[in-house]
Amino acid sequence: MNKILECVPNFSEGRNMVVIKEITNAIESVESIKLLDVDPGKATNRTVVTFVGEPDDVIEAAFRGIKKAAEVIDMRNHKGEHPRFGATDVCPLVPVANVTMEEAVEYARKLAERVGKELGIPVFCYEFSAFKDERKNLANCRSGEYEGLKERIEGERWKPDFGPSVWSENLAKTGASAIGARNFLVAYNVNLNTTSVRRANSIAFDVREAGRVLREGDPVTGKIINDENGEPIRIPGTLKKTRAIGWFIEEYGIAQISMNLTDISVTPVHVAFDEVCEKARQRGIRVTGSELIGLIPLNSLLDAGKYFLQKQQRSTGISDEEIIKIAVKSLGLNELAPFDPKKKIIEYVIAENSVKKLIDFNLKQFAEETASESPAPGGGSISAYVGALGAALGTMVANLSAHKRGWDNRWNEFSEWAEKGKFYHTALLSCVDEDTRAFNQIMSAFDLPKTTEQEIAVRKKAIQEATKNAIEVPLKVMKLAAGSMEIIKTMAETGNPNSVSDAGVGALCARTAVEGAFLNVKINAAGLKDENYLSHVLAEAKEILQQAKETESEILKTVYQKI
Repeated sequence: MNKILECVPNFSEGRNMVVIKEITNAIESVESIKLLDVDPGKATNRTVVTFVGEPDDVIEAAFRGIKKAAEVIDMRNHKGEHPRFGATDVCPLVPVANVTMEEAVEYARKLAERVGKELGIPVFCYEFSAFKDERKNLANCRSGEYEGLKERIEGERWKPDFGPSVWSENLAKTGASAIGARNFLVAYNVNLNTTSVRRANSIAFDVREAGRVLREGDPVTGKIINDENGEPIRIPGTLKKTRAIGWFIEEYGIAQISMNLTDISVTPVHVAFDEVCEKARQRGIRVTGSELIGLIPLNSLLDAGKYFLQKQQRSTGISDEEIIKIAVKSLGLNELAPFDPKKKIIEYVIAENSVKKLIDFNLKQFAEETASESPAPGGGSISAYVGALGAALGTMVANLSAHKRGWDNRWNEFSEWAEKGKFYHTALLSCVDEDTRAFNQIMSAFDLPKTTEQEIAVRKKAIQEATKNAIEVPLKVMKLAAGSMEIIKTMAETGNPNSVSDAGVGALCARTAVEGAFLNVKINAAGLKDENYLSHVLAEAKEILQQAKETESEILKTVYQKI
């Protein structure tokens, strides 16, 4: 899967749409990134832009946006309700998929250094990318705002991490920027069956990390109790990394708990929802649903769906689409407006306009594409697909077993097997297109020019690298299909006896996938010159094939005995 990094720069212009468009045009000039949202605010005089893509592309797009903002925004004339200290006030990077926080920190610091050097803008690194603890908090970095910037950057304590620390006319125009790496923030509202803001606020104070101040007697009107330093003593709320407040939404005629979940790895959406439900119940109030503002990573909704399935003692080894349906229904995300996963889940939004894959075809289209005069998809892709069907059958038996009447005490056992089966099923599906890409890579290598000696050498190297990849992909299919046979074998032996024939067909598919992929390994190996590599790979492939044949025989023996 691709690495996905999100960037959410905040620019100090929310009224002039021509200026805003110039900045977003600069960002979109990096073709591979996807602009997800542009949210200008007149009162705040600030625009929040959201875009995603591969990390290096996101960094380039962010740099271009920051550069353009420095050209078209003059901080000497800026006024707005929101705290700010620069044309690009803040620029957080957020890991979304297959990017670690450590990697995001490196990218943030790389961007900050480039902005400081090439654009001459003071940059403070904040959140996870901060070099000093006191700079982790954005409010600390931005204290005094633009008006206090000159004094701060020229002092030793708040010298910028990158860029100039001496005031100039250029800095008077651009101000400073805060660039950092942070966890994904989810803006999430929970709907209540009340119109009372005071009661909604009480629930918000119950759950938010900051909690409420301790008072004498009445918790609302009583005298505030201070500590020995004169600071109010606080009763912390139950949810970490959560900000919350109660408010009334006139459009819907209800009160809501409005929450910012600042680290969904600490407090996921489903945990926040259940906690608000419980605190509301204690106050005689009922949660009727919830509302997601902006976008959310796929795994967040998958985790929510699995959480609610587990509470029902149901298998979690089902399709992502079904898991998401459970999440949406359980959280009541469609109460106020229809919830469309394709428009609310980041990975789906990104994939919406991407090149269509083989696995996106329907059955008829896939068969007709295979039968066409094009050499791809061929035996390699078909082997991967047959393997995916075998793993899917094993997963199906596990799910049926988890749901079998009288086997309620075994639901978790079979759910775990279904999860394993789903892993193999999903991985093998991805190999369907991976095999075709490997074939196309070989064809591209053969099409390279071969006039000069240098070109011939480059072409030979490219062919050998592409050939090695074309061997690795079917070898991967062999390993995955063979691995899925453990699930199929277990389901034939201990799963729902009414589905034992399905396990048998799954075994036939898995062995076919292994042997079909083996043929691809063999034929592609003929074009490789690396004898040591070939010797090792072929020996490994033969061993996998032999084991798969033996496992298939064992499974079929069990199947025939039971039917």
